[in-house]
Amino acid sequence: MSDIGDWFKNIPFITRYWFAGSIAVPLIGKLGLIGPMYLVLWPEAFFHKFQIWRPLSATLYFPVGPGTGFLYLVNLYFLYQYSSRLESGAFDGRPADYMFMLLFNWICIVITGLMMDMQLLMIPLIMSVLYVWAQLNRDTVVSFWFGTRFKACYLPWVILGFNYIIGGSVVNELIGNLVGHLYFFLMFKYPMDLGGRSFLSTPQFLYQMFPNRRGGVSGFGVPPSRRPLPQEQAGGGGGGGGGRHNWGQGFRLGDD
Repeated sequence: MSDIGDWFKNIPFITRYWFAGSIAVPLIGKLGLIGPMYLVLWPEAFFHKFQIWRPLSATLYFPVGPGTGFLYLVNLYFLYQYSSRLESGAFDGRPADYMFMLLFNWICIVITGLMMDMQLLMIPLIMSVLYVWAQLNRDTVVSFWFGTRFKACYLPWVILGFNYIIGGSVVNELIGNLVGHLYFFLMFKYPMDLGGRSFLSTPQFLYQMFPNRRGGVSGFGVPPSRRPLPQEQAGGGGGGGGGRHNWGQGFRLGDD
């Protein structure tokens, strides 16, 4: 038990509570302590009965049973692996920025779920985080089932097909991928690679709640103000980096 406790304490802070909630809430529903009908997202109950907890409970709840248990465990594994790697990798020391990413993705998924009458939101949020990790580590070669190997940028689409085969819904995975792409494009691709304005920034109250533990990547999520002039480059003024960040380094699938 002490080994399990040590392992749990070593999970990054935000991922730890998300992971624990994704175990506790399905267990509560399975034991009947709270009826599953009160945990899923129903637009009518949310809007007309003011049951405002449903967007959160629907993100943590999954109906575990003989036909869904394997799918649940697979996605719980994806949550642990890729949320941990993002929080301790690209977002290392920046819990407020990571929390903002989760909140942005979650809000987009909740809005989509209310519009499309989706009752369960666990898989879309997990897939959105996995998609962001895959894009930040797109050139990393990952290993999947049966020894297949490919670049990380293809991983979300491989998992989409895999989850469909084992009983998941393509809609859930597709929405997660699209939301993850929206965050990645607005936060990284458009301002940093295409030189556009930054549409997303972490609110100050999140920095107050989750202060940075140490300095991270300079200009994280913020485009460069201008390109260096030729005479500045010739004079050694900063190496001509242009504000781009090398997102190609990451972890291999299955590494500790």
